[in-house]
Amino acid sequence: MKKRKLGIIGGSGLYKMEGFEKFKWKKIVTPWGTPSDQILIAKFDKEEICFIPRHSRGHKINPSNINFRANIDAMKQMGVTDIVSVSAVGSLKEKLEPGKFVIVDQFIDRTFSRVKTFFDEEIVAHVSMAKPTSPGLSSCCEAALKHLAIPHQLGGTYLVMEGPQFSTLSESNLYRSWGADVIGMTNMPEAKLAREAEIRYCAVAMVTDFDCWHPDHDEVDVSLVIKTLQKNSFNAQEMIKRVIKTFKNYSIDKDPANNCLDVAIITDPKFRTKKTIKKLKNIAGRVFK
Repeated sequence: MKKRKLGIIGGSGLYKMEGFEKFKWKKIVTPWGTPSDQILIAKFDKEEICFIPRHSRGHKINPSNINFRANIDAMKQMGVTDIVSVSAVGSLKEKLEPGKFVIVDQFIDRTFSRVKTFFDEEIVAHVSMAKPTSPGLSSCCEAALKHLAIPHQLGGTYLVMEGPQFSTLSESNLYRSWGADVIGMTNMPEAKLAREAEIRYCAVAMVTDFDCWHPDHDEVDVSLVIKTLQKNSFNAQEMIKRVIKTFKNYSIDKDPANNCLDVAIITDPKFRTKKTIKKLKNIAGRVFK
């Protein structure tokens, strides 16, 4: 099995990693354009990891303008096999109060202005997203949160909205009626692209506020969100450090991302040009050999 390497994608409030050694920022060029930022390469507990701030350092990139394809391609180029994605979200349920973490296992994708596939020219592929996250990585994150006594929920549905505006009250109530647990703007198409790249993916959502459905929080206050983000970011970094130490102890033998392209590409080989194969070499080079 390919040597495992962990990548971290950090969202709001998680722009840098503290306590890491031998870190350097590296510029990565991709066929899909420029990633959100340079890739931070660092060591912790003798493990080399890669980290990318999803909104760039300083939070300069709107959720709809994140180059998700370039971010995933850059991770793949760096040899990343496993991604833990951390993002800030609003809560759609009373029991998920600010400060709580949710290890997501399902998504509802309500984004509409983002490119959602690497296979959008000439070569067509259909990967399964029935189980969009990695059971092994999720178990690892759960164990880390338990070890650190951080309040959390294992399993939950993340509704991904387009943004950057927050929901209307009617939208918020609609999403609650669908049974969604949390709402955010960033994990789609990130999770779909990670699957196409055959990278195991785990999403940890950090609750910063109740969405506007809540009678005591009918208007989302960014200043209050930032205050909760600061506490959440510290907890997220402690979780990540624990995950780095332990992620290789969790089985990924039956992970849905493993070799999923073997049964996904439908285009007849004779119609695949060298140009497109070259563009996809980082993502799908294994199946084009």
